[in-house]
Amino acid sequence: MLEGRSCLFSRALPSSCEQESNWSYMTYRVEKKEKRPLEIDAEEELQVEDANGKCPPDIDAQEKQVIPAIKRRRPLEFDSEEEFRINLAIGKCPLEIDLEDQHHPDVAGGKRPLEIDGEEPQLSSFFKLTEARESVEPTPTISDLTLSPEDQSHKQGPPEDESDKPGINLSLSLADQSNSQHQAEFNSDLDSLIQPIGRDLSISCLIRCSRSDYGFIASLNRSFRSIIQSGELYRERRKNGVIEHWIYFSCQLLEWEAFDPIHHRWMRLPTMTFNECFMCSDKESLAVGTELLVFGKEVMSHVIYKYSILTNSWSSGMSMNAPRCLFGSASLGEIAILAGGCDSQGNILSSAELYNSETGAWEMLPSMNKPRKMCSGVFMDGKFYVIGGIGGSDSKPLPCGEEYNLQTRVWTEISDMSPVRSGAPRENETAAAEAPPLVAVVNNELYAADYADMEVRKYEKESRLWLTVGRLPERAVSMNGWGLAFRACGDKLVVIGGPRALGEGFIELNSWVPSEGPPQWNVLAVKQSGNFVYNCAVMGC
Repeated sequence: MLEGRSCLFSRALPSSCEQESNWSYMTYRVEKKEKRPLEIDAEEELQVEDANGKCPPDIDAQEKQVIPAIKRRRPLEFDSEEEFRINLAIGKCPLEIDLEDQHHPDVAGGKRPLEIDGEEPQLSSFFKLTEARESVEPTPTISDLTLSPEDQSHKQGPPEDESDKPGINLSLSLADQSNSQHQAEFNSDLDSLIQPIGRDLSISCLIRCSRSDYGFIASLNRSFRSIIQSGELYRERRKNGVIEHWIYFSCQLLEWEAFDPIHHRWMRLPTMTFNECFMCSDKESLAVGTELLVFGKEVMSHVIYKYSILTNSWSSGMSMNAPRCLFGSASLGEIAILAGGCDSQGNILSSAELYNSETGAWEMLPSMNKPRKMCSGVFMDGKFYVIGGIGGSDSKPLPCGEEYNLQTRVWTEISDMSPVRSGAPRENETAAAEAPPLVAVVNNELYAADYADMEVRKYEKESRLWLTVGRLPERAVSMNGWGLAFRACGDKLVVIGGPRALGEGFIELNSWVPSEGPPQWNVLAVKQSGNFVYNCAVMGC
């Protein structure tokens, strides 16, 4: 390649009817420098006109426009002759051109910069200016366009009809082929995900990733995003016993937060839709599958808000067959059972429903033996249990519980299953003033938190007795059990609560693994908060 050398190149003589231009020569300079992108000064413009100030006949008047001038372009370097030819085809000139005059007759003549004198393009060749219409056309990528020397030879001279231009037709044809190829590759990616190992092994790898990383994985491409948002990975995780538990709780009326106890990460959920009646009503919460359900009341009816981790958004509109509040509930995988509670007229219910988060369907179950409200629910040994609550015409605490067998669809009453010792409200308290029983199941063992005596108890299934096993965390304060969360989180028991005074305080998350011995509480996290824990749920998926 020539370096540091200039030469003069004579332009074509003007026609006899044209006035002589002051430009008789054009100066070209070929230099070897570092690779840089082409630079165009936006201030300098080249208006396409002929010698008499009119548009060339092959350019429509509507398309007459100001075209950026080619100004001091950096030279390009190419590793091979084939790469040079490709760049020629897409309009990248390897020469540094300095053109100051906007009305140069070469421009007016509509000459093309990619016309090459000779059959084979050489780096030392001189190139003429492009016609205006081609300079504003989109430039195809190298992957969309590959030209052979024969294709380049067809580019000699401007075609009269744009639709007949071989370069354009070739570009469109190859672009169409490329789009079809890209679509086929996308469909293939959707089937295989990680192509070298196939779709099945890809899913096997992905289900073992932490669910906290799924947001990053979904951003890789549409294939990963599609399989994560479809919920298929969570279904496969459930089948293979790969489950992570996150704690969701609310200390503000319309605000929810999530805590990942494995990575100790806090996450804020989107704010719920403002609804004054719902905001001030009593609410229950339940995590099932990949959904967080929050139950409350509007002016004349009950309402359910659903948060989906697949879309990271809230929605409403679903309804139970028998809307209710103050019920007992628990979930197992993708299903949940809600039992008892009150209807919109305040009647205590004995009915129960099953919700399937995969289908979004509600199914009525057989009614319990006794109506009850403000009760608690758990799954243990594959069966659903409803514990305690208030029932009867005198609204007294119920010391019994009931067991529902999902196989036989039969309810069985179990006496003395409630952790309340006397079966009656404590001194100077009414039954309705106390929170529902604080119970949780870890490894098919039932535990309860006695907020009055600050003790942890375990239920002995054979003897049907509650035995004290240790103490609650010292700062697990509450108001008659309200504002304190006692939940199972995998193989751990978690207590969420903390002291507050004059609108200031903090929430403390404590955990204990029952299989490791008597209660030894470990602080997972501490968060400032001036409010109690209004609602809490643990989602395992």
